[in-house]
Parts: sequence; structure tokens; C-alpha cells
Amino acid sequence: MERNNAENDILEKICREIEKTKKATDEHLARLATIFGQRFQRAWEAVKDNRVKKYIFKPSNRVVWIVVGRERDYIVMPDAVFCSCDDFYFHVMSRKAQICYHLIGQRIAEALGWYDVIEESDDIYDFLMSEWKKATP
Repeated sequence: MERNNAENDILEKICREIEKTKKATDEHLARLATIFGQRFQRAWEAVKDNRVKKYIFKPSNRVVWIVVGRERDYIVMPDAVFCSCDDFYFHVMSRKAQICYHLIGQRIAEALGWYDVIEESDDIYDFLMSEWKKATP
């Protein structure tokens, strides 16, 4: 678990650097690729393909981060370091991986400001949450 914390700390440090200029340098990208390998590549694709969404529900101002994946949309909770994807359940929770690509992508997108903000009414919060929580068809 110590390795996980170190890698997540490095991700956070790099993202704080990116936030200052809203630019990811070649050095940032190379460091992330070295640390996370294929997970970074998939995360970067999600960011570049504009698949990171920040839903803000009104008037409560509840925020839900979504990463549109290959199979479905995944709920990402960056503060809890949680994702609703199978990779998180099968590899991150069993400590075979440090973090899923959806979490990496969300954090990079947030640092760069490269995400869609979608405002919805609190009236449809429960409906959307139930849709996002459904298992893959």
C-alpha cells in the first residue's frame, strides 16, 4: 500500500504543477507514462477525447464526476479515490494496481480544466445516479 500512496502522491504533485499553468508539458506526460504505463495512456485518451464530465446539480450544488468509458459511464469520486469500474473493484481494491485510468483521467482533466460542466436539476439526481450505477449490459 505504501507504493500506492507514493504513486498517488506523485500524480497529485504533477497535477498541482499542471494547474498552475493549465498546461501539461512533455515532461509531465513522460513522468505520468513512466509511473502509470498503459493506465496513463488510456487516461490521456479519455481527457483528449473529452470524456470527463462534471455534473453539478442545482440548487444543492452536489457534484458528480463521470468518465465515459468503453462499456458505460463510470462514477469517479476523487476525494475518496474511488471509481465504479470493474478495474477498480478487481485490481485496485486487491492492491494489484495503484489506481484505475478513470481516476487518473479525472484528475488530469480537472488540473487542465479540460472537462465538460453539465448542470442538472436536483430533481433528476436519483435517476441519473441509478443509471450510472447500473451494471454493464
